[in-house]
Amino acid sequence: MTTTVKTTCPYCGVGCGVNLSLPANPNEVVPPVSGDLDHPANFGRLCVKGSSLAQTIKSDDRLLSPQIDGQVATWARAIDTIADKISQVVKDHGPDAFAFYLSGQILTEDYYVANKLAKGFIGTANVDTNSRLCMASAVVGYKRAFGSDTVPCNYDDLERCDLLIMVGSNAAWTHPILFQRIVAAKQQRPSMKIVVIDPRATATCDIADLHLAIRPGSDAAIFSFLLQESARMGLVDDVFVTQHTNQFDATLQQAMESTPDVTTTAAFCGVDEHDLMTLSQWWASNDKAVTFYSQGVNQSSSGVDKCNAIINCHLATARLGKEGAGPFSITGQPNAMGGREVGGLANQLAAHMDFATPGALDLVQRFWQAPNMATQNGLKAVDLFQAIEAGKVKVLWIMSTNPMVSLPDTAQVRRALEKCELVIVSDCKAHTDTTAMADVLLPATGWSEKDGTVTNSERRISRQRGLLPAPGDAKHDWWAICEVAKAMGYGSAFDYQGVHEIFAEHAGLSAFENNGTRDFDIGHYRHITQAQYDGFTPTQWPVPEGKPEGTKRMFADGHFFTQDGRAQFVPINPSLPALKATQQWPFVLNTGRLRDQWHTMTRTGDAPSLAKHTAQPYVDIHPEDAQRLGIIDGALTRLSSPHGEVRLKANVTKSTPQGQIFVPIHWTQQFANAAVVSNLIPQTVDPLSGQPESKHGVVQVERIPLLQYALVVSSRPQSFSEALYWCVIPSDQGFRYEVVWPNGVNLARLKEAFSPLQEALCVERNHWLEYTNPMTGQLRLACLAGGRLDTVVYLSHQPEVVSADWLLSKLASSDALSELDRIALLVGLPANVEDKGNIVCSCYQIGSKQIEKAIASGSETVEALGAVLKCGTNCGSCIPELKHFIPKRMELSA
Repeated sequence: MTTTVKTTCPYCGVGCGVNLSLPANPNEVVPPVSGDLDHPANFGRLCVKGSSLAQTIKSDDRLLSPQIDGQVATWARAIDTIADKISQVVKDHGPDAFAFYLSGQILTEDYYVANKLAKGFIGTANVDTNSRLCMASAVVGYKRAFGSDTVPCNYDDLERCDLLIMVGSNAAWTHPILFQRIVAAKQQRPSMKIVVIDPRATATCDIADLHLAIRPGSDAAIFSFLLQESARMGLVDDVFVTQHTNQFDATLQQAMESTPDVTTTAAFCGVDEHDLMTLSQWWASNDKAVTFYSQGVNQSSSGVDKCNAIINCHLATARLGKEGAGPFSITGQPNAMGGREVGGLANQLAAHMDFATPGALDLVQRFWQAPNMATQNGLKAVDLFQAIEAGKVKVLWIMSTNPMVSLPDTAQVRRALEKCELVIVSDCKAHTDTTAMADVLLPATGWSEKDGTVTNSERRISRQRGLLPAPGDAKHDWWAICEVAKAMGYGSAFDYQGVHEIFAEHAGLSAFENNGTRDFDIGHYRHITQAQYDGFTPTQWPVPEGKPEGTKRMFADGHFFTQDGRAQFVPINPSLPALKATQQWPFVLNTGRLRDQWHTMTRTGDAPSLAKHTAQPYVDIHPEDAQRLGIIDGALTRLSSPHGEVRLKANVTKSTPQGQIFVPIHWTQQFANAAVVSNLIPQTVDPLSGQPESKHGVVQVERIPLLQYALVVSSRPQSFSEALYWCVIPSDQGFRYEVVWPNGVNLARLKEAFSPLQEALCVERNHWLEYTNPMTGQLRLACLAGGRLDTVVYLSHQPEVVSADWLLSKLASSDALSELDRIALLVGLPANVEDKGNIVCSCYQIGSKQIEKAIASGSETVEALGAVLKCGTNCGSCIPELKHFIPKRMELSA
């Protein structure tokens, strides 16, 4: 007997509803989750990451007890240690000697009490978040234009527009459920035009009518050109501009000077003039237009200007506040929006007020009855870590994020944390790159245990419900903050009896002396009860008193939240990234996300099925660049920049233009020894938002010669101190590693290193099977312990692809190996076991060789493949890849 409860997915900013079934026996395995048919974000669909959530609930690496200096401690001692140290540094050095560094993964209520404690009671605005790394430029762009951080659109607009411009967003992989909604809309209305603006040919291009492969960082020029084209073609809504906006003439003049014609603009952006004019014509002929933008726009040294260049076009043509139109910034994290609502950025105060808002400081102080209000902006993320290294910030509390991987210039972040007098880390996991730097570790609840609210990219507040008991001594983040606040003497202001009381207070602040003057108002909930909170249904803010249904679309009345109620045009001079490629650093580095992984893999790394699509970190490089450098597919390369280096295997592909490379962001020191891409990224930031230019770097790429490549499968964890490269790949059945050593690995030492301890396995002897091929340099070893498989090592001088699934299945077997199995170990696969090839469909674990076989048998459409193999029929994320197999087969048979 199970009970099914509705909650919200903890991954991207789409905010999908999830059904989680709870077994009657808490010791039973939680069954796979399903999508909530009633949730308006996803209507029952889930991507492969969301579908795999049940695999991530149980982890062998949970942090279960507080730790101080590596030793287990009680919560009481940990709280006293933190409270005493904060009090001491504030007394000796002032309130700005303390800082929070928070996360878009914590809940709104966690954010609220952290912000309240720091800004209202300790007296510092040093409260920043990893949302600084993904959304800060979008926030500033909206505030400059609208006077408030207000996303005007909703997901329906993506389906109802006639022109969708997707900029700096590989939504097919990063926001797959929204992408599938767009795909469905395009199928229903083939006349709908979709334009993708991205230097790379990504999976999102699968549905594009036009792909503008722009020069990296040149996005703003496209929209500056569209603005002056709008004026030239008579698209400007003169009535709207006159009655509801300011600074149009100056902004248009700047656009005409910066991008005077198609030839100049196309040359600046590196695109074809005809393609640029096609975009212009579609912009002219489709009044219902949405511009959908994400990290490719925001993570830039001129990200704010790019956002305002987009918004300028929509203001000029009055394409916002109505169905199917608007500038739509899509968030990357599940609660980046919620954090913005409560003041989770150092330049915010609370409830969408900031320090520059007239009267806001006094208003918030009176509402909180706060004794020590911060009075000016705090330190943004990069500045914060620089201040820590300089000794100005002496206590840092990191919550639910991994800055040792996500912040640029990892070496500087390490120096800062080593210098800091007290580093507190709240996390679910015991071992991350950041927990390794902590003085105090606090065990936090995780998804399925945490209880509170999140807000998605369309301003929709949903409940993330606490459904499972917290393991060990894990506690909610809001509880830990409140206990520290009480220990510091602020008990009456943080004495909440339940999380619903925090939400009610947050709602009360949003409505306090508002009267429609501020965009964020959820006053309807200021007296919410526990029962009402438990039954909360997804609703879009604002939700003022008297309007419980919420607000679907903003600015329909042409009123904005500036002092005069008018939107502001912002003159933009498009600029390229701060760093340019040089002879020493000839390649432009682009970074980004993958389809089946999330952030730094602290959650998705627990789901072995998610590692099947992309098992290792890699660098995409164009075939001509690879040939010139002597790099073959799968070969180990060294990438270096002025800030550090990484070592990655090459993926030779035409999807990345010549002179550019692409590296995914996800791998950490927990999963690979030399793959943290932020080692290469400088701390260049947008001067207005403080958001790092994390999408851009300049690097040198070189082949590493004279290597031995290995697949290692073992029943036990292994270490590879002498390896140039190792990567552990999650598995249910054992331990799988990809390893690269310098040439000349000593065979005797290798056997010694991998041999199991006799006593531990209680066997009489270990037996090594061995196969060598002097012509190819192949060496294959299999260690048997008591007749059972213990370890396999496949070595070669060239990178080769060997399926590990069968080997792992043999590790899990308690039976002694047969003679045929022993032979198959050295071959790599028995004759009667299907080699699936590289996994393409993670939902159903369908591989490339299965797809090729089905196509050869006549299934030559995506639909036919789905009917035979089921691939592409669940979340749909693999459909763009499936299509690549079909033309390949048809070309071979032509």
